[in-house]
Amino acid sequence: MVGHPRCAAHYFVDASFVRVEVFHPRSKRDSSMKLLARALVITALLLFSSGSVLAEVLPSWNDGSAKAAIQGFVKRVTDPASKDFVRPEARIAVFDNDGTLWVEQPMYTQLAFALDRLKELAPKHPEWQSNPTLKAAIEGDLKAVAAAGDKGLLELVMVTHAGMTPDEFQKVVTDWLAKAEHPRFKKPYTELVYQPMLELLAYLRENGFTTYIVSGGGIEFMRPWSEKVYGILPAQVVGSSIKTRFKSVDGKPTLVREPALNFIDDGAGKPVGINQHIGQRPIAAFGNSDGDLEMLQWTTAGDGARFGLIVHHTDAEREYAYDRKSAFGHLDRALDAAASQGWTVVDMKSDWKTIFPPAK
Repeated sequence: MVGHPRCAAHYFVDASFVRVEVFHPRSKRDSSMKLLARALVITALLLFSSGSVLAEVLPSWNDGSAKAAIQGFVKRVTDPASKDFVRPEARIAVFDNDGTLWVEQPMYTQLAFALDRLKELAPKHPEWQSNPTLKAAIEGDLKAVAAAGDKGLLELVMVTHAGMTPDEFQKVVTDWLAKAEHPRFKKPYTELVYQPMLELLAYLRENGFTTYIVSGGGIEFMRPWSEKVYGILPAQVVGSSIKTRFKSVDGKPTLVREPALNFIDDGAGKPVGINQHIGQRPIAAFGNSDGDLEMLQWTTAGDGARFGLIVHHTDAEREYAYDRKSAFGHLDRALDAAASQGWTVVDMKSDWKTIFPPAK
């Protein structure tokens, strides 16, 4: 509330509106007070129309315990007078990608990419027909691909992601994302990011946090578009990787991606990946599946103020509802651990006003 001490006029400002209340002075002869009242009203209207009034924090989040927990944590760690104050350089927040920042059903986006690429390359590789997993993938038998487990998925990634330079792979990924559509929503995958999480990323950065992606997805699959979509620089992406070798091609030094696994950034690998790439323990971690369990455990076990959050997919109408029995984004042990560990669980159906960004 802002006003003159003699109550000529008051205007009340909050995140969404300005309410002006004018109190005329008792003496009609007090013209100076009338002028002051008008000036205050005009100032309030100018503030509102110019955008100087602060926008609502996390507008796509419904008021509730999840939103309050986020704001309370940020307030504690950014207030110099708080015992929980954290210096900006130590305000590290890590986010899983699939199912935390963008859609992961009916399959991981990178798997959809690998399947499309496999079909494109298959005519040049008739020998793939003798491999049960690759043959099933070419024919679109996703149940057989899933039944092959991690070994089969890795084999699929190896044959579709290797044999080229990082720059060539980046172009392949970028070209695919430009034309690929989600089978249900009929939109590009990069438009199926979660609006509430985009707001959360921006909110944390506005409060001095550095935000990182820490995903089981391929590091070089995410880096070409992470800055444009999330505002997260390529150097702030941690993910799984295949081996890359330096060699000279036509007299020019280059890197070549090889069909061999280098590192899996999932489960217990996530804290290891954070340590290797970031070099310090985060103070906040955000995930949605058992693949994020160890990242949440390691982050919140540190000294001082800590924050862990799980996105629980509960909205079958606007997105998907899944957890303990899902092949993708399996959420079981981490959901059970949330209560005892003090992690915030976001109920997508009740905590989010909207799921995806507005149509462009």
